[in-house]
Amino acid sequence: MFTKVKPWLYLLPALIIYLTVICFPSLYSLYLSFFEWNGVAPDRKFVGLDNYVYLFTKDTVFPTALSNNLQWMLGSLVLMMGLGLALALMLNKRLKGRTWFRGIFYFPYVLSGIVVAMVWTWMYNPTQGFFNKVLELVGLESWTQAWLAEPKFALYAVFLAALWQGVGQPLVLFIAGLSSIPDDPYEAAFIDGASKFQSFYYITLPLLRETFVIVVATTMIGAMKVYDIVYAMTGGGPAESTQVLSSLMYYQTFRYANIGIGSAISWVLVLIVMIVLIPYVYYTTKRSHV
Repeated sequence: MFTKVKPWLYLLPALIIYLTVICFPSLYSLYLSFFEWNGVAPDRKFVGLDNYVYLFTKDTVFPTALSNNLQWMLGSLVLMMGLGLALALMLNKRLKGRTWFRGIFYFPYVLSGIVVAMVWTWMYNPTQGFFNKVLELVGLESWTQAWLAEPKFALYAVFLAALWQGVGQPLVLFIAGLSSIPDDPYEAAFIDGASKFQSFYYITLPLLRETFVIVVATTMIGAMKVYDIVYAMTGGGPAESTQVLSSLMYYQTFRYANIGIGSAISWVLVLIVMIVLIPYVYYTTKRSHV
């Protein structure tokens, strides 16, 4: 009897921490999303799904935040993953100093998002910033502007900073995946007269399927929960143009004391990730075992 219970005893401490730190707060926030409450009053008013209905029908900022999150996720999946894969393919070759280059490209990822935000905010400075100075030097003064103060460009300016910081994660994961691929398939393809593109499409990509599952999952989750760099660079402005779900959740919960609305936003965020991510992981893992 003790032999059967013993493995569970080893798992018990981690299980207790997981339940108390992750599961219980998550379920409690779901519970709060059905109430109207300011976080201080002793009484809570049960409103059912009204908080969710309000977000999708009456809140003027929520659609912008949701759209920004979806754009951020799409940009991350295309640009961040694409650039990470391209750099990994280059740095996987036997190049002199490739270890140094790997460290250089990965270094921004270990920096705090606040540090990255401060650096890039100065680079976007309208009078002394790097980008406007470069435009002036090449004779494009008409293109200079206050990048973080323009609603049309602010989100993309912040995303560029996040791209510089975040590309190191898919880079390292893709390098690990490429390192596990043997040389035999490439040698056989070379003998058969396959081009480099054909080798990449028919050998590299299929053998990186499991790596893509991890990279897509982590990139998607990171894109949906982005907060610190947006908050530090623009605070959701100008005119709410860079507001994302996490920052809107913060403002509703802690600044406006709308605990129910903030909790509802958090669960909309969870549901979006689940709806997109679970089918993808299921489909790709099922294919890899066929």
